Amino acid sequence: MTDSLATLVATLSSWVWGPPMLTLLVGTGLYLTILLKGLQFRALPAAFRLVFHKEHGDDGDISHFAALMTALAATVGIGNIVGVATAISVGGPGAVFWMWMTGLVGMVTKYSEAVLAVKYREKGEHGMRGGPMYYISKGAGLPWLGWLFALFTAMATFGIGNMTQANATAKIFEATFHIQPWITGVVLMILTALVILGGIRSIGKFTSFLVPVMIFGYVGAALVVLALNIAEIPAAFGLIFHHAFSPIAASGGFAGATIAAAMRFGIARGVFSNESGLGSAPIAAAAARTQDPVKQALVSMTQTFIDTLVVCTMTALVILTATPWTQGISPGQLTSASFAETLGATGEIIVAVSTSLFAYSTLIGWNYYGEKAIEYLMGSRAIRIYRIFFIAAVVVGAMLNLELVWNISDLMNGMMALPNLIGLLLLSKVVKAETDRYFKF
Repeated sequence: MTDSLATLVATLSSWVWGPPMLTLLVGTGLYLTILLKGLQFRALPAAFRLVFHKEHGDDGDISHFAALMTALAATVGIGNIVGVATAISVGGPGAVFWMWMTGLVGMVTKYSEAVLAVKYREKGEHGMRGGPMYYISKGAGLPWLGWLFALFTAMATFGIGNMTQANATAKIFEATFHIQPWITGVVLMILTALVILGGIRSIGKFTSFLVPVMIFGYVGAALVVLALNIAEIPAAFGLIFHHAFSPIAASGGFAGATIAAAMRFGIARGVFSNESGLGSAPIAAAAARTQDPVKQALVSMTQTFIDTLVVCTMTALVILTATPWTQGISPGQLTSASFAETLGATGEIIVAVSTSLFAYSTLIGWNYYGEKAIEYLMGSRAIRIYRIFFIAAVVVGAMLNLELVWNISDLMNGMMALPNLIGLLLLSKVVKAETDRYFKF
C-alpha cells in the first residue's frame, strides 16, 4: 500500500512539475522583471535599508523586520540543507545554476506578491489577514480561485512546512546522535506548541531572535569550510556553470544527470527553498506594520536573496568542494558528510544542529500560514483544531519515508503555485502602478 501511494504521488509530482509549471514560474518572474525594469537589481540596497525601518501607528501586527524574520523562518529550512543536496544528487552540479536563476527572478516575484498582500489585506478577529487568497479574490475578482489557493495552502502546510522538516531532522539526529525518530518528533512537537499558541506576535518575537542566530551560525561554519578548501572553489563554480547546459556522466557513486534533470530539480528545489511564486510568504508580509505596500514588498524581496543566493549557495559550495557527492551518499546525509570531510565529527554536529533549528523555525512560520488559510476557509474558530492536527503531524512526519514526504511536498507546492501565479499575472498592472507611485518620490 505504501509503495503504491509513493508511486502515485511521485507520478503526480512529476506531472505537476513538468515543463508547463517550470515555464510558468520562471516566465512569470522574467515578465515581472521586464515590467518593473529589473527592480530586484536596482532596488536591492534600498530594500536592505528598509529592513530595520520602524513605522509607528500604522496598521499591522508586527514590524518590517519581524515580518521578514517570520517569512525567513518558514523558508530557511531543510530545503537549504537537504533540498540542495537532493538537487545535486539527482540533477548534478548544474542544478545549482538553475536554483540561482530561480532565486534571481524569484526576488521580483516575491516583491510583487508582497505588494498585493499588503494592498488587499484586511483586519480580522486575530489581527491582519492577507495573502494570495485575498488578492486573487478581491483584486482579480476570482473568489473560487482564492478559495482553491487557501485549500492547497492548508494541505501544503503539512508537507513543506511540517512533515519534511520533522523527517529530515529525525533522520539526521538518528544518524549523528543515534536518537530514535519518534523521540525527535515528540521534542519538536512540544517546542512547536510552546511558540505557536501565542499567535503572530509571539511568533514574530521568537523568529526575530532565532532566525539571525541560526543563519549567521550556519553561514559562518560554511565559510570556515570553504576557507579551508579555497583551492577547490573555482572548480566547483566550473562544474555548476558547465553542467547547467551539458549532461554530467556517471562516475564513482554518482549516477549522472541530464540537462532536463538539472533544470527540473534545480528549479523545484529552489522554489521549495525560497517559496517565490508559491504565495506563502506574502501571508506574513500582510501582517507588517506599514501603510505602504511597496515598503514591505522591498523588505520581503530580500528574503529570496538571503535564502537562495546566500544560504543555499553556501551549502552547494561545501558539497561541491568535497568528494562525498560523487560517492553515492544519500541526499539526507550528503551535506553532513561534506562538512565532516573537512571538520570531522564537529561538521556532523554543526549540520545536525543547523537542521534542527532550520526545521523548527519552518514549523513555526508555516503554522502561521496554515492558520490564515484555515481562517479563510472555515473561520477563526477552526484555528484551534488546525493547531492540534499540525502539532500531531510533526511526530508522524518524523517517522515517514523521506522520498514519499518530499514528493508530497513537491506536489502541494505546485498546486499552490498555479492559482498564485495566475493572480500575479492578472494583477501585474496593479503592482506596476504601486511601484511607479512609490519611486516617484
